[in-house]
Parts: sequence; C-alpha cells; structure tokens
Amino acid sequence: MKVTVKELFTRKDLRPFVEFPNKLYKNNPYYVPQLISADLDTLDKRKNHAFEYCEARYWMAYDEAGKPVGRIAAIINRNYNEKTNQRQCRFGFMDFIDDDDVVDALLGKVEEWAREKGMDNLNGPLGFLEFDASGVLVDGFTEIPTAYGKYNDPYYEPHLLKRGFVKDVDWVEMLVKIPYPLPEEYSRVAELVSKRYNLHVQKIRNKKEMVRTFDEMADLLNHTYRNIHGFSELTKGQVEDLKKQFVPNLRPDFVCVVRNGENRMVGFGICLPSIARALQKAKGRLFPFGFIHILRALNHNEVLDTLLIGIDDDYKSKGVNAIIFDSTSFIIKKYGIKYVETTRELETNISVQNLWNKFENRIHKRARCYLKQL
Repeated sequence: MKVTVKELFTRKDLRPFVEFPNKLYKNNPYYVPQLISADLDTLDKRKNHAFEYCEARYWMAYDEAGKPVGRIAAIINRNYNEKTNQRQCRFGFMDFIDDDDVVDALLGKVEEWAREKGMDNLNGPLGFLEFDASGVLVDGFTEIPTAYGKYNDPYYEPHLLKRGFVKDVDWVEMLVKIPYPLPEEYSRVAELVSKRYNLHVQKIRNKKEMVRTFDEMADLLNHTYRNIHGFSELTKGQVEDLKKQFVPNLRPDFVCVVRNGENRMVGFGICLPSIARALQKAKGRLFPFGFIHILRALNHNEVLDTLLIGIDDDYKSKGVNAIIFDSTSFIIKKYGIKYVETTRELETNISVQNLWNKFENRIHKRARCYLKQL
C-alpha cells in the first residue's frame, strides 16, 4: 500500500487523530471510546501541564484515497529520563489497520525523530503520565476494558515483535466476584491495625473537601509511585489537570483516606463505579446526551473499578491496606456491588493482587509495554 504520513500541529488537525480509533473499532463490541474533549486536552500544549517538561509530535497515516489508516505520537519526558538516567523516546496513542506499510511508516517517523533528538531507545505504548492509556492489549480481547484502559485488536503485538521490539513490562487487570455475606476478617484486621498504630479513616463529606484532600494524595502518590515504571513526579499544574479529570466523576463514598494520630495522610484508595459501558453509549462525546449515560452509570452499577491506592512507605507492612479494603467493603455492601475490577497494575505488584485472594477472581486482561534499542 502507498502510505502518506502527515504531521499534525493544531487542535483542529488533532481531532481526526483522536477520533481515529473510534472509527477503526466502530463495530467492535469490546472497544470503549475515550472522551474526545479529554484526549484533545491531553495532546494540547496549552491545556496539558505535562508539556512543562515533555515535548511531543503527532503523525497520521493515509492511504492512496486519503483515508486515515493509522496514528502515532512520540513523546520525550525529560524528567523521567533524568530520573532514570536514560535517553528514551516514548511512543503512544498508537492505532493502525493491519498493514505492514502503515506500521513501517508510523514507527519510522518516531524512530527518525528519536534519533534526531539523540535518544537511545523507544518505549511504549506510553503517554505523558502514568494515568494516560498505555500498553498493547495481549490477552483479554473479548472483555470490556475499564474506562481507563485501552482496547486493540490482536495484530498489534506481532507487528511490534516483527520490528525488533521486546517485552518491557506487563500490566494486568483482575475481575473479582463479590460473595455475600462479605468475610468479616477484613473488618477485624482493620480494627486491630487502627488501634495498634493509632490510625483513623477521614470521612470525605463533599467534593470541595475532596479537592482539598487531592493535593495531599498527589504528594503521597509522588512519593510512593516514584519507582514505578513510567512514572514521573506530578507538578502542581498536573495535579490541577488531574483534579479536573477525576474529581467530577468521584463521589465521597468511594474515596478512603487513612490518617495517623498526627493527622498525616498515610494511605488512600479511590474507587469508581464502572463507566465503560456508559462511554460506549456516549461514543466519545459528553454532549448532548453522553453525560446522562455517565451519570446513570455512577449512580446505578454492579461493577466497581479500583483506580488508585497509595500507602506511605513507613506503613506499607502495617496493614493500612486492610483499612482501605474494609472501607471499600462498606461501599460494596451499600451499593450492592457484584464485581470489582482492578485497573491496570504491574504484574509484579503481588501485594495489591493478594488483596483479593480470599474471593473468586481471575486475571482477565493483560497489556504490554515494549522496548527497542536504536
């Protein structure tokens, strides 16, 4: 196939870039569209504070008739490279039809730019932040992704392996079936831990309080996630970006904050009723009716997504996770949750996965990040 690749610059140019996977997977029952407006803001230098230390370029591939057949982004995260002492170029926002010429053209642009910038390797799919959709789905093609996951067809990995990419890390997602009645063991452990270490759960009463607490969560996140693959410290501007992205969908009941006797935050957990099917109905748009589907999903749902958990290093072996889990079990009972789905976590994060070992569970999705030396 004769392929033409064009670089995109303006927000208007980037709209087809953002909408491309929605068209590619239009008839796929397992694909979950991302919100177009949110993705546009992520790619926009004026909207995304990650550009304080990142630079990026975007390309789309077209066939002979001028029809879009693929997209890709190249990102250099200077803070992460400095922290890890690497010269690494990320690639992400990658989707394409099953065609060698298209893949060669797109990855060729990324490699060319990475070499021009003096980079030593390519790593991805990754975004600007740990919270951007990342990885290539390699298992779980007949499962609905979480709202913060990403779907792709099975042909992606073979194309990458063919071009010299090798596995870097895997993320997994678990589906947990909730039994009734819930085991009382977690409540007993949570009570014991709370008394032993003088800990208590802060009751989040409203979204204003949640916004104020979010800054402390970000500080704890920066510390506890500092060695996680792909993570770079959040700036104040990025924390504000995340507030705008997450807080409107969060409800106080679904946020657990654990504090010690000095009222210092030592742990937190954030859950959210699944909005994946709501996003399918919204088709990537909040208006005119997309927000209604999301509101319904937030208020009436049998699936709960675990989004984030952070525990201070000094308390990681002291059972704080039991307190967070006990708080989550209260939510599960209150709202009649039947399933819990964990969002993507590193396959090596056994301690978090073991939280669910007393329930019926299975790893039902796996996504992969790849590395290639230049």
